[in-house]
Amino acid sequence: MSRLLITGAAGNMGGMLRPLLRAPGRVLRLADVAPIEDVVDGEEAMALDVTDAAAVGKACQDVDAVLHLGGLSMEASFDDILSVNVIGTHNVLRAAVDTGVARVILASSNHAVGFYRRSVDLVPGSDGLPDELPARPDTFYGWSKAAGESLGALYHHRFGLDVVAVRIGTCFAEPIGSRGLATWLSPADAARLFEACLSAPAVGFRVVWGVSDNTRRWWSLAGGAALGYVSQDDAEPFAPARIAEFGEPDPSDPVQDLLGGNFCLAPLGERMKP
Repeated sequence: MSRLLITGAAGNMGGMLRPLLRAPGRVLRLADVAPIEDVVDGEEAMALDVTDAAAVGKACQDVDAVLHLGGLSMEASFDDILSVNVIGTHNVLRAAVDTGVARVILASSNHAVGFYRRSVDLVPGSDGLPDELPARPDTFYGWSKAAGESLGALYHHRFGLDVVAVRIGTCFAEPIGSRGLATWLSPADAARLFEACLSAPAVGFRVVWGVSDNTRRWWSLAGGAALGYVSQDDAEPFAPARIAEFGEPDPSDPVQDLLGGNFCLAPLGERMKP
């Protein structure tokens, strides 16, 4: 991909992925409502509000693929979630079709399926919960990610756009808490997965889990593997420190049993602490 548009490039994932997605002959077009700092050779920076359809159309000009990370990453009011996460995603997909972009990768979330329970839905001895679990969102935020997946399917089947929706677990430099030992997607593995999504031929429409090959993972790697993704990281080296601080996960605790964790228990529509 000679020019890759990354929305939300100033955010947590965008900042971690920028150096990992740089490649000879590739230009990263970095877009966000927040300022983008330390732009280097091979990068273009632009201000972009994904709720502005015309601006999104301009951002997609002369682009080969879009990595859509932009949006609200936590629970918020329904109106805010609808505007930024759903209408914003629609603007990206519509602009991709209108400007001839070949492929869009959507940053979805485990919160699109947050009300599944490991104790009920995870088959012991299996590779993990399958990639295309039907939506069971835990918040307006989770609903917006499920809606984005559905929009991606619409734009594939109606217009032929290649769309991969990646249900990301938790992507930080290190796993967060004891749950993170299962849900962690390392930044390096995130880059590997997105590179696979970019380079796989004729992906059509797919939903895949975004997770590292953690010893304790709950989710299957089959969908990512079919695209060529090979995880090289595991959260287990962090386990002694996390268990010492937070204790062993209690499977009877809803926060540990429900895929969406505390999102399933938080007040609907209220902003959450990061």
